[in-house]
Amino acid sequence: MEHRKLEREDSFMVIEGGKAQISEEPGNPLDDRIYTIKDIEALPEGERAELIDGKMYRMAAPTLTHQDILSWLNMKIRMYITEKGGPCRILPAPFAVYIRNDEHNYVEPDISVICDRDKLDEKGCHGAPDWAVEIVSPSSKTMDYIRKCSLYETAGVREYWIVDPKERQVVVYDFAHGSSRQYDYSEPVKAGIYEDLFLDFREVV
Repeated sequence: MEHRKLEREDSFMVIEGGKAQISEEPGNPLDDRIYTIKDIEALPEGERAELIDGKMYRMAAPTLTHQDILSWLNMKIRMYITEKGGPCRILPAPFAVYIRNDEHNYVEPDISVICDRDKLDEKGCHGAPDWAVEIVSPSSKTMDYIRKCSLYETAGVREYWIVDPKERQVVVYDFAHGSSRQYDYSEPVKAGIYEDLFLDFREVV
């Protein structure tokens, strides 16, 4: 997912008509306060953002490549889950994940697989998904490789994939077992939470 942190010098949050709006106009610096879920909910229709420890990050429109990979992943994983049965559900972005069940952390992973259905309601997922996937865009490297990686690990995500189209690689973090592995697109990628799910990214490139 593409992100750009709203920096002190040029981007500020303003309130108009009772709703928060992301603005380039001068105002109170975004970094001077801690944002909450209420600020996310107050964004105008069409604006999307995420929170990590109270810091707000705007979400840019996805690219064609991003959407191609997202659609393919959703199709392949959904077909597998449907065939095998079981409690897990796959939810592609945009889908709300209140990952710590607190006021200061809110994310929308590109792919969320949740096996505990008690975490789900009409608003989203309350707690950590079992499996999260992020598709890297040029502006989202720090978010996906560092900020979200740390958040997902400490929040209890069992498995985290970073799909990097530019580098043609997939990094798999098996947080449940404390290991990681990097795959090239030339080799099938094994899903850790399932015994026999392999994804071949050559199908989508």
